Amino acid sequence: MIDLYSWATPNGHKIHILLEELGLPYRVHAVNIGRGEQFTPEFLAISPNNKIPALVDSDGPDGAPISVFESGAILLYLAEKTGRFLPTDPRARIATIEWLMWQMASVGPMLGQAHHFRQYAPEKIPYAIDRYTNEARRLYGVLDRRLASQRYLAGDDYSIADIATFPWCRSAANQGITWDEFPHAKRWFDAIAARPAVQRGVQVLADIRPPQMDATAHEHLFGKTQYQRR
Repeated sequence: MIDLYSWATPNGHKIHILLEELGLPYRVHAVNIGRGEQFTPEFLAISPNNKIPALVDSDGPDGAPISVFESGAILLYLAEKTGRFLPTDPRARIATIEWLMWQMASVGPMLGQAHHFRQYAPEKIPYAIDRYTNEARRLYGVLDRRLASQRYLAGDDYSIADIATFPWCRSAANQGITWDEFPHAKRWFDAIAARPAVQRGVQVLADIRPPQMDATAHEHLFGKTQYQRR
């Protein structure tokens, strides 16, 4: 059995989607990051960076339990465990890993910053808003160019690279993005959004995530609590 510790965020939804696509049995445990549950000793034991998601698989590679943290590592782990959504052909495999790393290194951090400074920062800082909105538009341009000649990020087949990137694009408007500028990316986004497993995945924990961020959540996510040594 897989125990997933997660919350309804883009990084959480990556794993929710893949587990739904794979049809693996799993139990999801809510880690309410707005209430500081990511800082508990129990969670830090499996996710030392105090970030969701984290996973415990009772049937690890050698038959013993294993814990995995970091969403990209979890995607690779599950793909290799099942032999799905990560090609075995060397060139296709490298392409998939390239675009997965692109999401981890650029899409997540930069779109997250665009979202933060446009939506959550206590003061509007024009330099920061322009810096990250422009970087978001650049990244959507990279995505659009790639998808002008490819059905999916790594080629003709849907893969963990697409699963990793898609959830971050669900908040395009909050990142200052107009989809009309990126027609190839929009075609890709709509095709993934129509998949039944994706529709199930993005609903995981969504009903218990508060629609608005209150002061307590803001402090746990962006305040001094985040930086305490543990």
